[in-house]
Amino acid sequence: MAVAPLALALLDALEEPALLVGGERTLAANPAARTLLGRQLVGQNVRFALRQPQVLDAILAGRPGRLEVLGIGGVDRTAEVTISRLEDNILLVRVADRSARQAAERAQVDFVANASHELRTPLAAVLGYSETLAEPGELDPAIRQRFGEQIHAQASRMLRIVQDLMGLSRIEADRFRLPNERVQLADLCRDAAQSAQALAERCRCGIATDLKDGLPAVRGDAGQLRQVIDNLLNNALRYGCRQPGDRITFELRADGGWQAISVRDRGEGIAEEHLSRVTERFYRVDAARSRDSGGTGLGLAIVKQVVERHRGTLTIRSEPGRGTEVEVRLPTR
Repeated sequence: MAVAPLALALLDALEEPALLVGGERTLAANPAARTLLGRQLVGQNVRFALRQPQVLDAILAGRPGRLEVLGIGGVDRTAEVTISRLEDNILLVRVADRSARQAAERAQVDFVANASHELRTPLAAVLGYSETLAEPGELDPAIRQRFGEQIHAQASRMLRIVQDLMGLSRIEADRFRLPNERVQLADLCRDAAQSAQALAERCRCGIATDLKDGLPAVRGDAGQLRQVIDNLLNNALRYGCRQPGDRITFELRADGGWQAISVRDRGEGIAEEHLSRVTERFYRVDAARSRDSGGTGLGLAIVKQVVERHRGTLTIRSEPGRGTEVEVRLPTR
């Protein structure tokens, strides 16, 4: 059964994998299909190309339709297969990868669930303490003060989560727009180090700075870049100081056509299996410790989004027992 040259040209023009099937034989396959399903498809039984049972049943029965199935292109990959009937009983079979879409949908569901959980926990504490304070009768002043402090702490935690979520939304809204300010990173770094001194004192930790002066301005959003630096310093101080007198190292240096900001600590470090996930929203290596320290689980997610908007790179190096280094590199031009 011959396939017209025009049909072959149209098939090759499709970006998604596509086959022409006549009876049980694969008549033609575009480059995307040959890459996904194998180079030696044409002229072979269609069973060599598509081994997914539902799809094979539909093709062999000559039944047009649309199927969402697992197992084409990978065991865990989801594909949408569209079968259309052409003239001379030829079937056009198109395979669209839907794994990315499903992953995005799962991420959205997980995000909503995590955000709800993170807000529900402090909200329940606020309700519990406030109900006790609202009950009639005398209450010991020390208990009243302790409950009031807890309400303030939990409300502050909710406020930080909401502010970080709003910040992420603003960053994502601007992610395809290059910032156009000229920013002196050394000035931002010095201001951030000064602001972090109060947290350093509470953590009984020092900050050793090595900030290179005289570097050219970078193109960026000053507010977002300051947020990146604040988050890196705060994370290092909260999680990288194991005992009083520990110090974190904060550097700004030139690196070819880039400027590199790095923050290093000598804390407990992060195991390798966690490194690829620490920039996910609400992901915590140690959930209890993160909440106790006041973290929202969104700091590195914000850092990643801002760095990507600035066309920079984010590198996290860590070794359990030896500490962590987080480096942000931004293009000078």
